[in-house]
Amino acid sequence: MRESFFERAWDVVRQIPEGRVASYGQVARLMGAPRCARQVGYAMHGSPGVAGGVPCHRVVFADGSLAPGFAFGGPGEQRRMLEAEGVCFRPDGRVDMKKSAWEV
Repeated sequence: MRESFFERAWDVVRQIPEGRVASYGQVARLMGAPRCARQVGYAMHGSPGVAGGVPCHRVVFADGSLAPGFAFGGPGEQRRMLEAEGVCFRPDGRVDMKKSAWEV
């Protein structure tokens, strides 16, 4: 049986190391679906979360912005979780992608 799009997205996100982030577009490219960044966002929103083994808090916008309504505890929770892993932030509140992006 073929995996669903969401399951494929979650499989990629499970590979993002602690202390690193990936953009929605990067996840889509790694899945072989380069024009599906928005759908990756839907998959993250529908994920079982960290308790289900999907560290969706490690997925951010390409410019380092965080999800405005992070599904697992509100918008401040995503930043708190990333900071706890050592992810670097810029003074404007975005993730410093040069320092924290996942290099595949």
